[in-house]
Amino acid sequence: MKQNTLEVEHLCASFFTEKGEVRAVNDVSLEVPAGKIAGIVGESGCGKSMTARAIMGLLKYPGKIADGRILLDGRDITSLPEKEMSRLRGSELSMIFQEPMTSLNPVMRVGRQVEEALRLHGHISREEAEKRTLEIFEAVGIAEAGKRIRAYPHQLSGGLRQRVLIAMAMVCRPKILIADEPTTALDVTVEAQILRLMKKLCENGTSILLISHNLGVIAQLCDYVYVMYAGQIVEQADIYTLFDHPLHPYTKGLLGTVRSLRGDEEILDTIPGVVPNLLHLPEGCSFSLRCSECKCKEMCTKVPPGLVEAEPGHKVRCHLAERSMEASEHEEKQVRT
Repeated sequence: MKQNTLEVEHLCASFFTEKGEVRAVNDVSLEVPAGKIAGIVGESGCGKSMTARAIMGLLKYPGKIADGRILLDGRDITSLPEKEMSRLRGSELSMIFQEPMTSLNPVMRVGRQVEEALRLHGHISREEAEKRTLEIFEAVGIAEAGKRIRAYPHQLSGGLRQRVLIAMAMVCRPKILIADEPTTALDVTVEAQILRLMKKLCENGTSILLISHNLGVIAQLCDYVYVMYAGQIVEQADIYTLFDHPLHPYTKGLLGTVRSLRGDEEILDTIPGVVPNLLHLPEGCSFSLRCSECKCKEMCTKVPPGLVEAEPGHKVRCHLAERSMEASEHEEKQVRT
């Protein structure tokens, strides 16, 4: 069995505001094995990016990690001093941010920004850093790389800025790469290039935690998937099991929003309602107010469901799934007796 490059155990991250504690990440546990890609999927506001920032140690006041552990190659990095955490970022732990407009220094040439990351963590000469930067620019599909390397961020399109961020995150060949919507601003041709590059990184030993709302990208790249809703993992399974046999109503709803053709008609389903305010979550299941399968009001709206294992490697946080499992177990016992 492959060792996990990244392990997150019962992570809780909160923002302490005048109106009260906002639990943006609530008891999240996940694993990313060496050389594999794990995905986190869910709507905006479900806690995906906050989970990534907590792992990177980038939560700023009034936010902080309230509980849990983050292990990188078995080493607990949850409470490392900022100086030591800074040494890890970029070298062993790296992240592609989803805001290309604001994540680059506006007064520094983009090539120099990538070279700076290399020289800070790689301890190499300026000439070697320039060579590596040019290579990574070409690898992520930046046309006229020799020219673009001398450009300032405002001289590049949003798609090019996104590719620069991807190059910066990949250039030091980190152990774990967290990619937060890495292909959002890219056209399909460049997206395919980036996805191929990420797969190649995995073949060379880098593990990836991919955050995306694009189920097509998740299906194409990931080995294992975590579905998040209102700060919690509501379902997790390998990619084939999740897409073929989803158990949570929210997962079913997400998969139903993917365009499909039934006969001559194009069907696009929707999930009614919105993600609840984290200050005022429902008393029971956080998805109960939007759930089309919520029949047991006393159970679903009053009792928070736990994350239970439906089958090896497949976990779900749902009372209906629990009842279905109990019924199946009861039937099996009757057959055996």
